Amino acid sequence: MLGFSGRGLRIDLNRQGTEVFIIDDSDLARLGGKGLGTKLLAAETDPGVDPLGPDSAVIFATGPLTGTPMMGVSRYGVYGKSPATGAYAEAYSGGSVAPAMKGTGFDAIVIKGQARSPVYLSVSPEGAEVRPAETLWGKDTYETEERILQACPQGAQAVVIGPAGENLVKFACLQNNRWRSAGRTGFGAVLGSKKVKGVAFWGDRRPPLADSKGLESFTRALVERGREDKGVQAYQRFGTPNLVSLLNTVGTFPTRYWRRGRLEGWESLSAQYMIEKFGAKPKACHRCFMACGKMVTVPDGPHAGLSLEGPEYETIYAFGGLCEIRDLGEVVYLNDLCDRLGLDTITAGNVVAFAMEAGVVGAYPRATRISYGDAAAAARLIEDIAYRRGEGRLLAEGVRRLASEWGLEDLAIHVKGLEPAGYDPRVLKGMGLAYATSPRGACHLRSTFYKAELSGQISPETTEGKAELFVDYENRLALHDTLILCRFFRDLIGWQELVDLVNLSTGIGVDRESLESLAGRVVDQTRLYNYREGLTAADDRLPVRFLTESLPETDGRLTEDEFERMLREYYALRGWDSNGRPPA
Repeated sequence: MLGFSGRGLRIDLNRQGTEVFIIDDSDLARLGGKGLGTKLLAAETDPGVDPLGPDSAVIFATGPLTGTPMMGVSRYGVYGKSPATGAYAEAYSGGSVAPAMKGTGFDAIVIKGQARSPVYLSVSPEGAEVRPAETLWGKDTYETEERILQACPQGAQAVVIGPAGENLVKFACLQNNRWRSAGRTGFGAVLGSKKVKGVAFWGDRRPPLADSKGLESFTRALVERGREDKGVQAYQRFGTPNLVSLLNTVGTFPTRYWRRGRLEGWESLSAQYMIEKFGAKPKACHRCFMACGKMVTVPDGPHAGLSLEGPEYETIYAFGGLCEIRDLGEVVYLNDLCDRLGLDTITAGNVVAFAMEAGVVGAYPRATRISYGDAAAAARLIEDIAYRRGEGRLLAEGVRRLASEWGLEDLAIHVKGLEPAGYDPRVLKGMGLAYATSPRGACHLRSTFYKAELSGQISPETTEGKAELFVDYENRLALHDTLILCRFFRDLIGWQELVDLVNLSTGIGVDRESLESLAGRVVDQTRLYNYREGLTAADDRLPVRFLTESLPETDGRLTEDEFERMLREYYALRGWDSNGRPPA
């Protein structure tokens, strides 16, 4: 199929061998990315596989637009089974890795087995080379990436893990281009269990497109539209931290471990403050005019001179809101620490805040509790987690395990074992449906439905008609994940643009109806994988606090009846039975 190479690469770490396999057009018609990755995951692994065992698989995939002149296609996808949830796992990251991954000439790369000693992989059009990495084991992600790339041809890009992945922390992530993260669901631990310190990609293969000139014309028109788009302008100037102001204003900025919806003094964590005091400058991924990343430098204090790309909104919410750390310099430091160690900042912030709240309710098992706002104690906990030292051994398992060990299940906030992003469903009720039904746990990116509710497309308070609009968002963004388009292009690339892009790249002649059908099949496919792994409708549940507690600032609440109504409507619209099972 045009837009694809039609080849996959299987790497067997047990025997340190590789195998090139053909991907037929029927599988490529899933359009790469999530569609292809999920199909391969089901085929390459047996039901009940241990995510940290030798038979688990890590699958990297790109889409037909990756490596083309198109804007917003700088992301790669990684698929597997999560050690944090025991469920379907997916993660995405931007930067510059995706074009190099595409240049290898493989549409998907499957890694299985376990090496006897630390290695890294070098993947090129000729296949993969397994190289020793004993001298890299224990190094942080920045040094690891730098040293791997020094040993590779110019133009290579790498995905690496840090000490957290080596120590099998359940929320360890993949890092690339220093500050970019495939953060959620614990892929750092999965690679760590395989003794893989990193994977480098390089090559210049580019499969032909159906209409390359048409795609160039589409891209020029997209750039022109972007210049006048208010949303693009906001991302360019403020980035995702712009949400700090918005969500505090409407009272849905999770604060004090989900006790409140507004942080007193939030202004010191805002995008405007970041620009004025930290000199935030736009930084873009490969071929992207959105430039949503922000390079900052801490101006003073104990971390003066520290520079990084970030922090993103989710990191600010997790450490600034949940942990009530109001010093942006400290949040930047915690962000840098997580990046170096290879930790997902959303879960890390939730875990630290849970420990803080456990101290408040008198259930923290240590004599010296960690207090809200204590950035130094948070940093110590993060390091203990990454190295599984002391109490960090348990915290490294995530909130669900912590809650079970400490007898605090009713206090814990997670879905299927994954902690939520920074959108409280007691105000943004559609996010309750999004969190509950996401195959990977409390995911905000599967639909980004907060955008529909915050923009006025549908009222946050209502539940009427919400499931129908949610399905439309979910389907459209499932296609973004097959083509692997950046989420922040969702307002510029709607259904007709998706039709155009698929036809310009692959030439298979789709229309909106056929694309909607494909999106539904991708959603069903992930759902069926979770059913295979033992999850059922009973796992589509929100934390009890979301359905019993209201937020004090707004009296925001989501009732059990409202949630159940949305859930039933969602199942029906999907064509699933009353137990949430799709037709096989």
